[in-house]
Amino acid sequence: MMKKVAAIGVAMLVSVVMGVSAQGGSDQGSGAQGKASGMVKAAFIVSNMANESQAFSAKQFLKYGSEFGFDMYTFDAKGDTQAESQIVTNCIAQQFKVIFLNPNDINAIVPSLMKAKQAGLVVGMFSSDLAPANQKYRDFYAGVNDTMAGQQAAQAFIKHFPNGAKIVEIGGQAGHDAQIKRHDGFNGDKGIKGSKIQVLDYKACQQWATDQAQAIMEDDIVKYGKEIQGVFVHWDNGATGVIQAAKAAGMTGLYIVGVDGNRAGYYQVQSGDQAVSIAQDFTVMAKKDLELAQAVVAGKKVDPINFVPLTVIDKDSVKTFAPPEW
Repeated sequence: MMKKVAAIGVAMLVSVVMGVSAQGGSDQGSGAQGKASGMVKAAFIVSNMANESQAFSAKQFLKYGSEFGFDMYTFDAKGDTQAESQIVTNCIAQQFKVIFLNPNDINAIVPSLMKAKQAGLVVGMFSSDLAPANQKYRDFYAGVNDTMAGQQAAQAFIKHFPNGAKIVEIGGQAGHDAQIKRHDGFNGDKGIKGSKIQVLDYKACQQWATDQAQAIMEDDIVKYGKEIQGVFVHWDNGATGVIQAAKAAGMTGLYIVGVDGNRAGYYQVQSGDQAVSIAQDFTVMAKKDLELAQAVVAGKKVDPINFVPLTVIDKDSVKTFAPPEW
């Protein structure tokens, strides 16, 4: 599907001033062409296109949007919470009917979503949900159960280390819904709480960045050395950084668990560098968000929370899966 630069005045101003980029794409084009075809103007506000999963997800919204009656645009906040809120405001001014978001900070985005709902926009959360107290400012959520992802990671450690182990946890982007829930699920009642798994250190990153995960792991190696038997890292590209740090330090045999099921995680599990990847399907997620938005636009009621199943990929099951697209 072809993509195009969206000629939207306010959004272009944000692009110049705040470094936010915008793309639109559909078989019918944008603006007047979309209206003529009866398509609904919709935007996927990307937290950061530098994040592989977000870039891939944006492509899925652009690819499948028209099948659900949407003239799709994507906007890149580039990891900036203020820019992200400004994009929502711009979408209101530019008369978008639907916005989809996976925000950098689930609390910082709330004031702009309040304005969006007051303006009558359909608000769909993608992959990350708002805190329970703020869920009235969105129409629905579609994504994985990130609390369960943390719990499944915990169970992998408990199964592998029945007599206990000392590990470190490296979190995703601080303040992101997935980071919060994966951490809580991992350490909660259905996670390692009450088990013999001991977390020596926990730190979250500023972004979902491989180099930041690697830097945290390097610090942990300096502090704890060979005490570290395993690592729970919140995303597979973060696991790449952990693996690089461990190899540089001459550490072998670490039990590493990540979340995403992306191409890096797939090959890391296949090679044995990573033990487990808790996989999520962003294509299914995007289609579900589009389906739900289509129903809301048509005046239908939808379930507010819609979980997409997770898949556990390990050395035994990896051979049954094809390499991921992203």
